[in-house]
Amino acid sequence: MKPVVLLVGKLPYVLGGVARDLSHLPVEWLGAHNMDEVIQQLDSEPRISTVIIGGSLDDRLRGDLVCVILRKRPDLRIHVKDRASGPGAMLGFVRQIVESETLPRIEAA
Repeated sequence: MKPVVLLVGKLPYVLGGVARDLSHLPVEWLGAHNMDEVIQQLDSEPRISTVIIGGSLDDRLRGDLVCVILRKRPDLRIHVKDRASGPGAMLGFVRQIVESETLPRIEAA
């Protein structure tokens, strides 16, 4: 069974481009743009193992998202990308997390 990764971001590339560019990885990708979509994804997909939040969202929203995710699903790993590296670094950030943490956890299970 493929692990499910929830990508959260404002920019279209975060949701569409990253998933497309990393489609060779054995992962199912979900996306969300705002709090309501994150809650809906968490409630409807119990297989989510990792949440990755992009740097383009407002800091307050990113903090609120982390709090909601932890309340609803304390079992999930949450990663928040820095702003300084810019949107172009999102692909490498996601790839590193999935290859070094998400996939090995599934393989070990």
